[in-house]
Amino acid sequence: MALSRMSITRRCCLLIIALALVAISNVDGSNFNKPHTHTGKLELFEPGDPKVKLDGKALGILKAGKPYSTQVQTGDSGRGLVVQDVNAPTHIVWDRILDYDNYSNMVPKTVESKNYKVIPHTPTKANNFLEKEIFTRMKVGFPMLKLEFFVRHFIYIKHHNSLTWTLDYTKESDFDDSAGYWFILPHPDDPEEKTRLYYSVQVSMFDWVPKFVVDFMSSKALTDATAWVKKYSEIEWAKELERGGGKKTNPERNSKGVGKSIFSNMVPFGKKKKEEEERLAAEAAERLALEEQEAQKKRSLVRIRTGWRRYVLVSLVLTLAVYNVALLFKSDEKTLASS
Repeated sequence: MALSRMSITRRCCLLIIALALVAISNVDGSNFNKPHTHTGKLELFEPGDPKVKLDGKALGILKAGKPYSTQVQTGDSGRGLVVQDVNAPTHIVWDRILDYDNYSNMVPKTVESKNYKVIPHTPTKANNFLEKEIFTRMKVGFPMLKLEFFVRHFIYIKHHNSLTWTLDYTKESDFDDSAGYWFILPHPDDPEEKTRLYYSVQVSMFDWVPKFVVDFMSSKALTDATAWVKKYSEIEWAKELERGGGKKTNPERNSKGVGKSIFSNMVPFGKKKKEEEERLAAEAAERLALEEQEAQKKRSLVRIRTGWRRYVLVSLVLTLAVYNVALLFKSDEKTLASS
């Protein structure tokens, strides 16, 4: 008696599942100590005004508190860009965007986020007025899947009102590539208490990443990004107003909403300057040492988690293989009995 069609279909399905699990278990995950597979595929964003014209329809959408989506031309292709008005001043908005260590409490799907390196720069024409680079380890979570990636942020706030980013290609990420951009200006109708922000991102994923993750990272992430910035910026601004930090009570607040002293910008000199430099150098060395210790602990945890994940996947493959063999023997016994 020949094997039934249902039995053959069941075995094929089990074989496909087993092969898929083997493929996933053999995928090399993110690695802090290993370079990425390339040094950049996507076109980089340039800091500065995206020069997006907002017509009456766009302004109506923004006035209603909703994000306005459009396209910007970059080279031979277009990129999605979202514009959002925020009822908070620009320094509050920048504080939220740059608070990478707190992203897991604000940004949808983000489960972990931590800076691992900060490089200050002296802004000059030669470096396009770059102020700082911030390197951040991030992890986003989806059902049955978590993706880790390493981001290199370029800060151009003072001269270009911008922030751009790429992957940190000295680390291996679960994203194939990523590039993005923030551009933030005081709102034209209320520059002291409102902000207009522009956001764009482009993500390239590996073939093994499920389609629903690719769709989220390439489309929904655009509006989600401006939504969380708007929400938490407005919450923080409301708190500052309650503390009396608004423009009416303290017009000379600094970027943190605290009143500035006339001596706040004075630079130490002579012996005091040397002592200050030594103190800052000691603090920086201590921070680096602590960060390295923390990074070592995290790398150990990542290795343990990766080992357990692969162990579980291999166990599932073996279990399915045994089950498939058992079905085969059972079918053979029925065939012999019927003959």
